[in-house]
Amino acid sequence: MRFPLLFSCLLATSLTAQDWPYYGYDPGGSRYSPLTQINVDNVNDLELVWSHQHGDLERTPDRKSFTGYQVTPLLLPEAAGHSLVACTPFHRIFALDPETGEERWSYDPKVTYGPFKTRLKCLGVAYWEDEEASRDAACKHRVYVGTSDRRIISVDARDGKPCESFGDGGQVDVNPIIARTPPVPESHWGMVYSAPPVLVNDVLVIGSINNMKNQWPNAANGSTRGFDARTGEFLWDFDPVPRNPGDPEAANWDPKALKTTGGGNVWSLLSVDQERDLVFLPTASTSPNFYGGTRPGDNRYGNSLVALRGKTGEIVWHFQTIHHDVWDWDLPSQPILVDIERDGETVPVVIQLTKQGLIFAFNRETGEPFFPIEERPVPTDGVPGDTLSPTQPFPVKPPPILRTELSVDDAWGLTPFDTGACRDWIAESRHGPLFTPPSTDGWIMYPSTGGGPNWGGGAFDKERNLLVTSISEVGIWLKFGPEDAAETKPFDPFDGAPMGPPAPVRGTGYSLQQKVLLSPLMMPCTKPPWSSLVAVDMAEGEIAWSVPFGVIDHMARIPLPLKWGTPAAGGPIITASGLVFIGGTADRRLRAFEIETGREIWVTDLPSSAHATPMSYEINGRQYVVIAAGAHQMINAWEIDDYLLAFALPED
Repeated sequence: MRFPLLFSCLLATSLTAQDWPYYGYDPGGSRYSPLTQINVDNVNDLELVWSHQHGDLERTPDRKSFTGYQVTPLLLPEAAGHSLVACTPFHRIFALDPETGEERWSYDPKVTYGPFKTRLKCLGVAYWEDEEASRDAACKHRVYVGTSDRRIISVDARDGKPCESFGDGGQVDVNPIIARTPPVPESHWGMVYSAPPVLVNDVLVIGSINNMKNQWPNAANGSTRGFDARTGEFLWDFDPVPRNPGDPEAANWDPKALKTTGGGNVWSLLSVDQERDLVFLPTASTSPNFYGGTRPGDNRYGNSLVALRGKTGEIVWHFQTIHHDVWDWDLPSQPILVDIERDGETVPVVIQLTKQGLIFAFNRETGEPFFPIEERPVPTDGVPGDTLSPTQPFPVKPPPILRTELSVDDAWGLTPFDTGACRDWIAESRHGPLFTPPSTDGWIMYPSTGGGPNWGGGAFDKERNLLVTSISEVGIWLKFGPEDAAETKPFDPFDGAPMGPPAPVRGTGYSLQQKVLLSPLMMPCTKPPWSSLVAVDMAEGEIAWSVPFGVIDHMARIPLPLKWGTPAAGGPIITASGLVFIGGTADRRLRAFEIETGREIWVTDLPSSAHATPMSYEINGRQYVVIAAGAHQMINAWEIDDYLLAFALPED
């Protein structure tokens, strides 16, 4: 019975030899390209060959600072038009000539904006071929995108015209489905789509961002939903809060919390195993982020890697990486589906990165850990009204890929004054190892809610069994106070989330204040590097290398060219020629590293920081590397821009 699925999987592989038809190159997110034209010997000859600007930022100038151009384009197969297809932060889809960057078509879904200025970004689109349609039929090849006003759009990949058979004239309005889903309709405006959907055996699956999760226990329902790829018919949903009494995890929840808790959404990227009809979900914490008194217990399926049956949404297996999360350590990265050779056996593995720098790996068929996982004791003396889990899961291998404990001795500064100020701040705040509990006197979370690894995720070299990812190593300070101590002002979802004045966590009795752990000179209070690029041997479970990632010349008050690492967002790709390409840093650069050693061997300046994941393709015998450069609304909003840049070797 698996032959048709296996054939489809092999066909998809053959299509992607020179193309890039999925966000992560393949459905499992390996981000490993077999292309070799650009290699260690000639990478320094790369040059900019075209540049494209989408031009949408001027449409809504009052929202410009809330946007992020963090898209990874797709290069569609020749039968689908061989266009480079991407989306703007406003969810307009456009197609470019991959050799020149000239626009071929575009489709604007005309997003409706709510009264609040929430983050606007579109990480990418999804591509699907309808195997049942004739070769020349309209919408045989389709492109899908989710929007910030909670619609799913389907257009013909060849000309950008809406697929009339999908939903209502090419769109499915998900708002009616959301509005009838507990806990409460009033908070559902905070839910948006930004990551691309995935397709698994004719089912479109989509997750969501929940902008209300930080301040409301009854934030929007975090369901991941499945729709018919042809018609848009709603097929199933997976609610990470098990409200169905028949769910085996429902008994582990407080009955009241089952009715009022939201969140648990999948805001990051999904992965698919077509042959096994599996879709893998990295879920977030349930709401609210930092206080769990309204949701006692482990809160499964929050903070979990969940494997669902694509056709039905049925749970196949799941594993929770944090019990009762009060640190906002959502699972941030796309699960990576790869085959690893170990002891003469090929094991189908799924790798899950976490913000706290732990790497979990499982047999993706069974959920059996690839490396042993231990439940270890952790502190439980949190804020009054909350009950924390006495243990948390730790993989025995690989080791954590960043520092996981902070002490007063770790205080650092450029001057003795800076160092002293940081030492005093750490000393007067609660601090310690991973899972140090929240406090009403202030506590330091290290790593922060930004990782470790974040949504940029990792890439996997199947020849070397090497996983490569970037990590952030900057802490944040938080403090719980009385709810009525929060500043009274018109509601703004950004206040106190992630940084700002005390913001109420409504219905909990608390307010929350957050600050980045920075010295008076606005430098991190811990010794550099503040971000790194790390390679892990996933067959042996050992760190292969770690190198500083980024130069502080664009961030520091004194423009010193020091490789101390910068705030980072955006992931790597790997090519078969032994190169790692990555933007990600706040220093306006794109880099190439040698995968064997981590040696930086090429770097080029960009017009804006590239907080996106690059991609690579080959057309007419020429290999290209493409990346979006548009800065980041929470790292360097002053340089928001709209560049898509293509690099290649000089033509003979």
